[in-house]
Amino acid sequence: MAVYQGLDVGTAKPTAAQQAAVPHHLIDVVPPAEPFSVARWLAAAARAVDDCRARGRRILFVGGTPLYLRALRDGLAPLPPADDELRSRLTAEAATSGLAALHTRLAAVDPRAAARIHPHDAKRIIRALEVAETTSRPLSAAFAPAPHPIFDSHFLVLDIPRALLRDRIDRRVEQMFATGLVEETAAALAAPGGIGPTARQAAGYTEALDLLEGRIDRAEAIRRTQQRTRQLAKRQLTWLRSFRHAIWLAA
Repeated sequence: MAVYQGLDVGTAKPTAAQQAAVPHHLIDVVPPAEPFSVARWLAAAARAVDDCRARGRRILFVGGTPLYLRALRDGLAPLPPADDELRSRLTAEAATSGLAALHTRLAAVDPRAAARIHPHDAKRIIRALEVAETTSRPLSAAFAPAPHPIFDSHFLVLDIPRALLRDRIDRRVEQMFATGLVEETAAALAAPGGIGPTARQAAGYTEALDLLEGRIDRAEAIRRTQQRTRQLAKRQLTWLRSFRHAIWLAA
């Protein structure tokens, strides 16, 4: 989410001083109205790597998004393009029938994908159903990634004790709301194009939008953001355990 211009508080972007001390890449790439995909990020990351190497620099990839790290290491599967009409229909169905119904349907057509995708992960449930319906092949079996790792690297995971992680998440969310997350969201919403579907799903911004539109109050927005972020952290740890050569460091 740090690729989005103007979404600073909710993404914990490095400060101007930090960016001046150490060059950062793939920050403030596009306005929040634009969709952004892992494929697009991977292409931009490859260009950044080439730029750093041309200047003789060593590279650190830092973050907590395992899907992007997996793509960086293993490449992307040659999946079919998005079907906007089908995606809209599935999204509407999730809103009316519930996400559990879609996850159950996914389990029937692609049990391996359903076992891997969290029942609350709307984006990936819908994408897996979209692939199954448009290709008549399950996402889990029909498409193998074409490995093209950008570079051979050490993979380090900073493992924070769960109680400390939960406390840091809760305090971080409170700080986000105290230091302008809602105002930042309102400014992005008022800009040309507003907030697009990718940025809109980020923890914190979804809840800030609900607050601005009067669906929840501030206390509930904070509570929901804390809960979603804790769930996200749990899913990230599950993903990270799947990296066989990762080195886990107590932090």
